[in-house]
Amino acid sequence: MRIALIGATGFIGSAILKEVLSRGHEVTALAAHPEKLAPAPGLTKAGTDVLDQARLAAQLKGHDAVISAFSGHAQGDVYGYYVKGIRSIIGAVKDADVQRLLVVGGAGSLEVAPGVQLLDTPGFPDMYRASAEGAREALKLLRDEQFLNWTLLSPSAVIAPGERTGKFRLGTDQLLVNAQGDSRISVEDYAVAMVDELERPVHARKRFTVGY
Repeated sequence: MRIALIGATGFIGSAILKEVLSRGHEVTALAAHPEKLAPAPGLTKAGTDVLDQARLAAQLKGHDAVISAFSGHAQGDVYGYYVKGIRSIIGAVKDADVQRLLVVGGAGSLEVAPGVQLLDTPGFPDMYRASAEGAREALKLLRDEQFLNWTLLSPSAVIAPGERTGKFRLGTDQLLVNAQGDSRISVEDYAVAMVDELERPVHARKRFTVGY
């Protein structure tokens, strides 16, 4: 497949890039600083600005799917930038007539009890609140879409560098925890779950999650 990957230089985006290339797909890596990416077979690098919807749509045209690992973590107004960016990405995918959009989501909108999301629990870290609220709004925007074929993958509460085991559980809207009560996933296994969904879609127009 020909895949456009937005945010390919980021923490999660770079893991997805490695996984998707390892499976033999052609990837157009779109990033603000594509020079950070090393050359690789099947990889085309391009600079982009997610807020420039017309330019982004032109770059996405002709691809089989778009994976967005877009994040606003480095911005002053994280929430505002995140929401503007995801709106532009959704619009660009539709303008480019790409058939599928897969999105890196957040864990904050996952439920820890019926009707209670992780983001709304006492003690949720303030340093992650703006990005978590942005990711929750992104999910709402996708769920309001009438025609776009989208999928959003939320990580566990903790996503960190680790091993690519290929052994994990999938869920829907509830936070996954292990026998010790921990909610975690390696970024490598998160990427496996995302690319599995790319190749064998089973969560069309849905959010799902991955954890140990």
